[in-house]
Amino acid sequence: MLSLEKIFELKKHSSSIRTEILGGLTTFLAMAYITVVNPSILSQSGMDFGAVFVATCLAAAFGSIVMGLYGKYPIAQAPGMGQNAFFTFSIVMGMGHTWQSALGAVFISGVIFVALSILPAREWLVNAIPRNLKLGISAGIGLFLGFIALKNAGIVVGNPATFVALGNVVSFEALACLLGFSIIVALSARKVQGAVIIGVLAATVLGWLTGYAEFRGLVSVPPSPAPVFLQLDIVAAFQWSMATAILSMLIVDVFDTAGTLVGVATRAKLIGEDGKLPRLKRALMADSSATVFGALAGTSSTTSYIESVAGVEAGGRTGLSAVVCGVFFLVCLFFAPLAQSVPAYATASALLFVACLMARSLADLDWDDTLESAPAVVAAIAMPLTFSIAEGIGLGFITYILIQFGSGNARKCGVASYVIAGIFTLKYALL
Repeated sequence: MLSLEKIFELKKHSSSIRTEILGGLTTFLAMAYITVVNPSILSQSGMDFGAVFVATCLAAAFGSIVMGLYGKYPIAQAPGMGQNAFFTFSIVMGMGHTWQSALGAVFISGVIFVALSILPAREWLVNAIPRNLKLGISAGIGLFLGFIALKNAGIVVGNPATFVALGNVVSFEALACLLGFSIIVALSARKVQGAVIIGVLAATVLGWLTGYAEFRGLVSVPPSPAPVFLQLDIVAAFQWSMATAILSMLIVDVFDTAGTLVGVATRAKLIGEDGKLPRLKRALMADSSATVFGALAGTSSTTSYIESVAGVEAGGRTGLSAVVCGVFFLVCLFFAPLAQSVPAYATASALLFVACLMARSLADLDWDDTLESAPAVVAAIAMPLTFSIAEGIGLGFITYILIQFGSGNARKCGVASYVIAGIFTLKYALL
């Protein structure tokens, strides 16, 4: 039997089994919230909460393990935030389709994802992202994570007049998040291994002791998946009114995945000397096949999670980290109360730390060339403000093409850049 060293080339990446386990656990803790949030959103479409909880864990485990073993990237998978909201509030509640037909649409979009992953088109699109836009995307994802962290901790709140405003910074949640964040930064500066986990656990335990977080126990029997398992209606999804929904899911997943792959791989220093992502086709296959599996299991589109950066910062560099995270999702089926005992403000401290690290990509931009740096900044700013990685990428490419065209450098743009900008332009104009 092949050893873990041969499968994941740990020494080549200056890693170890212990470090990869730590990275996988850190990623899991950073994204464990999805096991609660996803069924909460999808249940509003009429789906059974407990069954969706099981589907969420299974889809996350399948996608993460396949990404680790086949794609060899430390990138975990799970049903995507945004995609689940689109599923419930747009397709079911907005367009009036049943959740069964919506699952059918997810399945069809997943099959298209797989086809694009087999063909060179999707790989070509991702690798064609200009270097400065890649840096802007990486930094933008960091800013997006920072915004989510501040929102989850109640430090940033909604405001009808100014859109966002300062929340109650002396609330327990806000203070616990900042305490966990401070612990992480201080320990990281001292080169303490596992600093992210220590900070998250410190904020969590403090919540348990003071009553601001509920310790829900250790073990529970997994709910039955029957109410949603294999309940998709593929035939009903083959109607004209579903075409825009499927196209929207396709666009969002392709570019959310592209942004996440670029961001995580850049942070983990896995980008090749040619500036391209190695084994990209394998990573894309893992991502797209997870969407197909998730639709069969009973959940919305599965995608690569930017929270994987938390595991990278904890030392994860190989696919073993993703496999470990996948195993934890399987374990979560039986220890759901424990996983759900980690409050949002505790994981927010980790996300805020990661945001600070990823924002450093802006320092590597070619600031002397405004034609290149300006679109990257637009992409970075747009991600948190539109609450979407995909929209940030779209606006970045559109401005990139317009700027290059207006400055007389239209030929400098590759065909792929025109294709990507064109797709987003049509999306905004027609959908």
